[in-house]
Amino acid sequence: MFQLYPFRHIGTGMAQSRPNRWDWAVLPIILAIIVAVAFGAMQMSRPFTVGQELPISLDPLYLPYYLLRTILRMFIALGFSLLFSMVFAAVAAKYRAAEKVMIPALDILQSVPILGFQAIAVAPFIAMFPGSLVGPECAAIFMLFSSQAWNMAFSVFQSFRNVPPELAEAARIFRLSGWQRFWRLELPFAMPGLLWNMMMSMSGGWFFLVAAEAITVANQDIKLPGIGSYIAVAIDQKNLAAIIWAIAAMLVGILLYDQLFFRPLLAWADKFRFEESQSEVAQQSWLLDWMRRSNWVRGWTDRLWFQLSRGLGWFRTHHDGTSIRARKKAINPLWARAWDAVMAAAVMIGVYRLVVFIQSEAGWGEVWHVFGLGFLTLARVIVLIALASVVWVPISVWIGLNPRLSQRVQALAQFLAAFPVNLLFPLVVYLMVALKLNPNLWLSPLIVFGTQWYILFNVVAGASTIPNELRLAADNLGLKGWLKWKRFYLPAVFPSFVTGAITASGGSWNASIVCEYVSWGNTKLVASGLGSYIKQMTDAGDFPRIALGIGVMCVFVLCLNRFFWRKLYVLAVDRGDEE
Repeated sequence: MFQLYPFRHIGTGMAQSRPNRWDWAVLPIILAIIVAVAFGAMQMSRPFTVGQELPISLDPLYLPYYLLRTILRMFIALGFSLLFSMVFAAVAAKYRAAEKVMIPALDILQSVPILGFQAIAVAPFIAMFPGSLVGPECAAIFMLFSSQAWNMAFSVFQSFRNVPPELAEAARIFRLSGWQRFWRLELPFAMPGLLWNMMMSMSGGWFFLVAAEAITVANQDIKLPGIGSYIAVAIDQKNLAAIIWAIAAMLVGILLYDQLFFRPLLAWADKFRFEESQSEVAQQSWLLDWMRRSNWVRGWTDRLWFQLSRGLGWFRTHHDGTSIRARKKAINPLWARAWDAVMAAAVMIGVYRLVVFIQSEAGWGEVWHVFGLGFLTLARVIVLIALASVVWVPISVWIGLNPRLSQRVQALAQFLAAFPVNLLFPLVVYLMVALKLNPNLWLSPLIVFGTQWYILFNVVAGASTIPNELRLAADNLGLKGWLKWKRFYLPAVFPSFVTGAITASGGSWNASIVCEYVSWGNTKLVASGLGSYIKQMTDAGDFPRIALGIGVMCVFVLCLNRFFWRKLYVLAVDRGDEE
């Protein structure tokens, strides 16, 4: 059952100071994690100068070290993504004027390819930390952040906007301030969907890992020690055995952080589900069970939650929720009009500068050519997202309604979502060359290979939060077959599906850069599209055309989100309010 005061320590009762056998079971795991993190952090701060080559060995003995460096970067990026998501959603959900700017800005940021962030991030970070490896490491972490943060922010924002009215009314009656409402209502309500999107974000980081760790600055290649650089070197050398070792290392890494991080969090967050009756099967975690039985861990968590609970008392309201002082003050409409005018002026200035740039650097003929390529990629994205939705929505609902099944497929789904499409290039190139297949058609499925999982994870999260009493009511009413899907399942997961489809669509545009231009050694296959155009201009170092390609991609993604996906999102919110 959902609680307005949900944050409690993981144990029950007062912790004892005397260690028990569970303490000795948990302690080695905690110490191993601390030692690994400390070692990885020390390696990240080594001296480094631009031009210095960091050798990457394909010897499998180096893979544990590379895996540690990669996972540490991804968790640092995940921490910053979590902080960004909470701040973004809190501001955008509360202030309508901010939402008008922040949501389109998030659409644009989601549409900017990781190569675009690479172009603007590497040099500044290296300049901030001269003579140290911290600069390239920060650039890699920033690029991983850009592949993780946007879908998490959309998920938290969608959850904040869909808080049930009865819970919002209870928060008002209990005189919760905005600060207290965030920690005691909004964030706990968003927790189930947020955790599934965090898993998807980790997988998205793996998908773009090669671009994040094998970076280029001033015509100098920097390959940071990690799985991404290992894969890049293996592809350059056409070393199939190294590719297989990299896949095995990825699988081990995903299983480790699934068991040691995500599964305990999912089991702990099961209490945040919004329902009045207990679900039949709850999430389970052997590590969380051990920690609950450990006296030491319970003592630490007791102290931690005590300190955190003191912060929940900040910024109290001193009047009742029914008081006249609790009513929202009407905002002068002139302020809203002034804000709209400022945004319109900013858009006009941006359009003017874009026109000047096009005339001086590219020419209108090149612009129409790039827009034509954009429509080819748009057709691929729409068709593939539609096919992925037809396939994965029913499967995701089935998984989400069966907690035992979701626990079994959780690690497998993370592995499939994390599988970098680059690792399929040897097989794809071989088959297409041997069978003489058309790249414009047969390279297209690669675009949705890594992004279809956004739909899976979001719909699973939505289905898992369907209150158990509603499922029982649907069974008692005799709903079966298509009628049950039409009247119950599809409306229940529709907001989560729209969130997943928005992020999958934006991710597919990013993936087109990798998937429309496939290489294995000296063999290259190119499909006509905006992604291959950006990739070719990046290899050629043509920065004006890189900017043109990225700008056109932003226009397509923004228009698609504004005139299609956002309409569906508003429809989902309105239906939720009616219910």
